[in-house]
Amino acid sequence: MLHSKPNIKNPLRICTLALSKGKILTPTIAFLKKLDIELPFMGHDDRRLIFDTSSNNQTYRILLARATDVPTYVEHGVADIGIVGSDLLAEQMRELYELVDLGFGQCRLVVAEPENAKKRQGLKPRIATKYPNMTERFFAEKGVPIEIIKLYGSVELAPLVGLADQIVDLTETGRTLKAQGLKIVEEIASCSARMIVNRVSFKLNYPQIFHFIEATKRAVK
Repeated sequence: MLHSKPNIKNPLRICTLALSKGKILTPTIAFLKKLDIELPFMGHDDRRLIFDTSSNNQTYRILLARATDVPTYVEHGVADIGIVGSDLLAEQMRELYELVDLGFGQCRLVVAEPENAKKRQGLKPRIATKYPNMTERFFAEKGVPIEIIKLYGSVELAPLVGLADQIVDLTETGRTLKAQGLKIVEEIASCSARMIVNRVSFKLNYPQIFHFIEATKRAVK
């Protein structure tokens, strides 16, 4: 029986990285470049969602996914490593390892309301948000009963049309909220991009994962 010779030039298996599409993608590409992982094929007209690239004798498979789905791909082992905002990790509470704060994609999760907001006496405040779990935990810790209205986009519209009293949403500078006549009343959390790792991959492919973690830590400094 013939046995194929091991590939000495690339002895490690493919490492799969799940990257978040959207605002965080551009700084993610710049960060990976610090690790000598080039993604030259990702032009504006490139619609591929999966492709391979090589760096330092290692092959990487890149998956481009919606940010909300990246933790799912990592938790289920489709991807070994992912890069995603800490807001989604806190909201979804997946079974995975959150190992490195990458330092980019910084923003805040805040409570905001109209500048001329009037409290509705005797009624639970209605909070519109894309982050129902974080919102519920925040107000529960304060002992404030609320009604959550789950939205998927344009959350700042809700109090302007009477759907909600307040919103919980991400903001970088607060300018968008101010432009809509909203003011920040509380900050729930500071958020940034994080490197996450599948728990099984971390154990079974520790040398490979550890090498990537250490390179990431050096690039963050």
